[in-house]
Amino acid sequence: MTVLERYEPLVDDPATFYAACERPLPAVVRVNTIKTTVEQARAALEEVGIAYEATDWHPGVLRLPDAQPGANWPYVHGWLHGQEEVSAVPAEVLAPQPGERVWDACAAPGSKTTQLAALMDDEGLVVATDDNMGRVSALRSNTERLGVTNIAVTVEDARNHSLKPFSSQADEPGPTTADGAMYDRALVDVPCSCEGTVRKNPDVLDEWELDQVEGIAGVQKGILRRAVQATRAGGTVVYSTCTFAPEENEAVLEYAIAEEPCEIVPFDLPLDASPGITEWQGETYDDSVTRAKRIYPHQNDTGGFFCAKLEVTG
Repeated sequence: MTVLERYEPLVDDPATFYAACERPLPAVVRVNTIKTTVEQARAALEEVGIAYEATDWHPGVLRLPDAQPGANWPYVHGWLHGQEEVSAVPAEVLAPQPGERVWDACAAPGSKTTQLAALMDDEGLVVATDDNMGRVSALRSNTERLGVTNIAVTVEDARNHSLKPFSSQADEPGPTTADGAMYDRALVDVPCSCEGTVRKNPDVLDEWELDQVEGIAGVQKGILRRAVQATRAGGTVVYSTCTFAPEENEAVLEYAIAEEPCEIVPFDLPLDASPGITEWQGETYDDSVTRAKRIYPHQNDTGGFFCAKLEVTG
């Protein structure tokens, strides 16, 4: 059995699913509204003779025919950022507001982080955490090119993220709630086994091992649990991966709602998607995991993705 055949019971049309996984991924860019508008960015692409196709679900996410979307002046000047289409979903689901405090628990290289900042009009605070110095360098480079100013970077294991209050001014610590939580929202786009990226990285299937899936699921549980602890009551946490593995998706959600005061809540998504599953290889999960979304490559001609929205209840 191949890696993708493992997930055949989960998809509605296996043949179409396999065919989509073998096709190259379309080149996609996101308009950076900190520096420009969607209309100006589209006009700039037309000016340099680059055709684009607007996605149906997001006016600022554009498909380009060029496999090198960065080879144009709008990109160099920070008007555009290369970002796989479904990668833009989690930040939209989190929906941060200007002035809020947001934690991006696995931030580098920064596509979602800078998208969060743009959704916040570059106001408030985004704490961007990663434990890989090489990737943090890319995060900093991307924030500079895109003109983001409301991001603070921490280099640490997100599972041990400090809840000590702070703000962008080191001598003016920010407030926390009575239980120590300091964020209004948190994005948890965790490291994963990455089968959903097969269209841009076919080697991921050759490197896949079940032991890795089981091992990384433990890390994912720790990060999601810390995000719930760090978010105020009534706040929102979004959990996402680019894997099809239930061990890294529904099982992690099951753990979180059992261990922390949170619940999985419904959300609308203007893309074709399948609900989370409640049974997998002898394991059963809480019915609320069906409120999560599974996005398969053949449904929207994208990569594969998983996304869930949680509300902190206490």
